[in-house]
Amino acid sequence: MAKNLDITVYLDFYGEMLTDKQREYLDYYYNDDLSLSEIANNIPYGEKGRSRQAVRDVIKRAEGQLIEMETKLGLVKRFMTVQEGLNEIIECAEIINKTNLNFGLSREINDAVIKIKAIAGNLAD
Repeated sequence: MAKNLDITVYLDFYGEMLTDKQREYLDYYYNDDLSLSEIANNIPYGEKGRSRQAVRDVIKRAEGQLIEMETKLGLVKRFMTVQEGLNEIIECAEIINKTNLNFGLSREINDAVIKIKAIAGNLAD
């Protein structure tokens, strides 16, 4: 089973919508980098002796649910688009600031650039 960066991001966004068991297994598998066998041997739910295959089934089902949530809701895609846009705004503000320094040195432009960068930076956090 290939480990996928998207699943960890989806888990951050949609993890609370999964069962505790699904969330915990995905966390062990993706964030703690445990194998299916290691998860099966360290289950905190009193289900000792659970098979590697049962753990895999829980993980695959949870992955499917996360992917379905992203397909329907698109929160991760939207978040990434907004982050990219904010980075572009900050880059444009830098260009305006450099042009202002080279050609005019307007205090109003400089103040506006500082404000634009601060707002974009706060939204990006």
